[in-house]
Amino acid sequence: MPHRANRLRRLWRHLTTDHADMRRMVGESALDAIEAAVHQGEAGHTAELRVAFEPALPLARVLRRMAPRHRALEVFGALRVWDTEGNNGVLIYVLLADRAVEIIADRSAARAIPQTQWDELARSMSAAFARNAYREGAIDAVVRLNALLAAAFPADGRDNPDELPNRPAVL
Repeated sequence: MPHRANRLRRLWRHLTTDHADMRRMVGESALDAIEAAVHQGEAGHTAELRVAFEPALPLARVLRRMAPRHRALEVFGALRVWDTEGNNGVLIYVLLADRAVEIIADRSAARAIPQTQWDELARSMSAAFARNAYREGAIDAVVRLNALLAAAFPADGRDNPDELPNRPAVL
């Protein structure tokens, strides 16, 4: 019975979370601040960072029990985070209805930074979201992630094109 109750709670959260909730929880000013943090951080490394927020999954995907990690992998492909020169793109994916945070790293970034560090960033961001500190949690994660990427992929004055948009995607 507890499994069924959990499934019903998840279904309800996905049915009742929408873009209005996204604007209330995160807001335009937070998106602006996250965009600025991504832009500023990318000046120090050759990797690419992308942030994506999704209010909720479509009903059919919730009924099929789609996991946030699986959806994050889809978004990683759809936003072409994998399509960077150095194969070092990183996606921070946030599914608001589940308060789930997933970090997906392309091949080079995944080899350079241990999974435990990705997991710690995701846990920290989730903890901030649980306190309704969406702006602070996202910006802190972006700053910390940029520091990891700068250590692994320093800019060193090399040509450093901005290959992906810095503005968070709202799906």
